[in-house]
Parts: sequence; C-alpha cells; structure tokens
Amino acid sequence: MVSRMRKNRKVVVGHWQDADVLEQIDAWSRAAAGWHDWQGAKFVRFGDNMRFVAVTDGDKVEAELKFGFSVNTHGIGDLVTVINSIPADAIDQLVTEYEATYNISADLKKGGSRRQSVYDAARIELGLRKFLEDGGYKGFSDTFEDLHGMVQLPGLAVQRLLADGYGFAGEGDWKTAALVRAFKVMGSGLAGANAFMEDYTYHFDPQNQLVLGSHMLEIDASLARGRASLEVHPLGIGGKADPARLVFNVAGGPALNASLVDMGNRFRLIVNEVEAVEPEHELPKLPVARVLWKPYPDMKTACAAWIYAGGAHHTVYSQNLTAEHVRDFAEMADVEFALIGRETRLEQFRSELRWNEVYYR
Repeated sequence: MVSRMRKNRKVVVGHWQDADVLEQIDAWSRAAAGWHDWQGAKFVRFGDNMRFVAVTDGDKVEAELKFGFSVNTHGIGDLVTVINSIPADAIDQLVTEYEATYNISADLKKGGSRRQSVYDAARIELGLRKFLEDGGYKGFSDTFEDLHGMVQLPGLAVQRLLADGYGFAGEGDWKTAALVRAFKVMGSGLAGANAFMEDYTYHFDPQNQLVLGSHMLEIDASLARGRASLEVHPLGIGGKADPARLVFNVAGGPALNASLVDMGNRFRLIVNEVEAVEPEHELPKLPVARVLWKPYPDMKTACAAWIYAGGAHHTVYSQNLTAEHVRDFAEMADVEFALIGRETRLEQFRSELRWNEVYYR
C-alpha cells in the first residue's frame, strides 16, 4: 500500500535489539529531529548574496514550500544599530571570557596594541546574538561586500555563534546556513561537530592528493584539535579593519561534506565522504581555521563527480554524521540525494544523474 502511494520511508530489517537495527533507527530519528527543526524556522540574510556568485542564492519561495523554513533579508544598518547599542560593561565581560577560553597573544590583552580589535569583535558578537535572539532566528548569512557601518568583518562572532548551534554560511548562502543548522541538530550529543566549510584549494601531489578546507574567518571552533588561538591578522577583502578570528587545525578522522544546490526544477543534496588527515606542516600564511582531507573514492573521481553534480564551494562539514543520516534527511525532504563515496564509479555516477533528470521531471 505504502509503495503504491509512493510514500518515502525507511525500511529497517532485523531483530529490535540488534545493534545495526538500533543504529539505523537512530540515524532516522536524528534525521527526523533535523527535519522537525526546519519546520517554521527563520533564517536572516544581512544584505544580498555575493555579487556574480549565483550558487549561493536560490529560490527562497520554493525552499519555504519544500523545506518549511523562511529566509528574509535585513539591511546591514538594522544590525549595526543593535551592535552600536551594546553597553561597555557587557563587552568587557565577554572579552574576559575570550581570555579565559582561548590562547591570546600579548598584543590582544589589556594594554596591548591590538586590544581594540578584540573589543570591537566582542561588540559585534553581542549585537549579532541579540539580533538573532530577538528575531527568533536559527541562522544567518552575510557577505563581505555588504557590511556598511561595521568596523570589521564578523569572524570571531560567527565562529562562536556557530558553536552555540546557529546555522551560518558566508556570501549570502542561506541554503548552506540552513543545512548547517539541520546538521547541528542531527548531530546533537554525538562526539565531533558540524560546521560551515569551503573547498579552499587542491593539493595535486601525485603521491599525496589532498583538499584544503578553510574559509577567510568563519569556521566553527568546535571542530578544533586542541585549544584555538584568538588572533588578529590583515584581510585583503572587505575594506574593513583587521578582524579577530579563531585559528586552529581540525582533527583527523572520518567525515563528510554536504552541499545543497538549487537545480532550477528541484533541490539536490550532495554528499562526499572524506577522511581528514593531520597537517604535516605548519601553515603560517593561512591564519584561519583549516582542515586537510582525502576525498573518497579518490581525489580525481571525487572532484569530477562533485562538478558533474553541480556541488558548490560551500558545504557543511560533519565529523559525526554519516551518509545514512543525510540520505534519511533527503528522503524526508523528498529531494534528490547524490552520494560520492568509497564505491563511487564516475560513469555510473554520471548515469545516475541522467536518470534522476528523468525521474524528477
């Protein structure tokens, strides 16, 4: 009957006490929690998406029909008004918390030459947090091209809000911001974390091919291996003062990257299974959060499959969810799911994408 009704569902076979049965039910339950959290959720977009980068945008009306969450824009001036209203004593208290939580260099401590930058970052965090709480938002996006009235780009503030469970993605990418939030809900209570990520660059050494994942400021420090460092460095874009940010390496281990893209007539959820590896060298010229990973099934196949599927540069990076969680989530959302994993063969994958074109027509 359910098959005839074309109802999406998960079939689990086995004894109710079997470990693998419980794991499958657990994955479905976590996907259901993420899906439930989206229903009626609100995400705020400060300004528009990054200019000339269409992949960060999409059909917000169709997304609300399909996923149940809404995305609406506020001018950056609305946020700046709240930021400027934050009292000095609240800022001092938060800066003291920074000093107790992170490794901080002498020039950022009281009396240091760059102390003001940390003070400004704390004001931005408190203003952003108040705006989100007052508006009942579960996540947000912004773009460095549209931050008029702000002293610096919100790096540290975004990282700390992400760690508290908010969804975020840069450059106006509301789709990834919403997906980050869903993944955080699905992974709640599990070891590891979920965070905004970007494919930054590729290392095509024939003997050791790797992807470097990073972003200019805003990756969640819950991914960090060890204690993060609070640092201030110049930033060549945005035209603002040097921003504060948390700098750290991400721990090695199994992980995945997921990208939600608008295909025009439907949404597609793409997953690439990866293995994060510990950096072999220091990265002094990349003073931001960073992670190295080997994509499955191999570098060239994974990159080609990602491009054929239309995967974006922004993703959700997960240390604690599996492809099963994301597949269950896609089934609930009734959206196309494309997996690039250990068994992926490129020609088969391309054929499946073509078949899906017919199915989703």
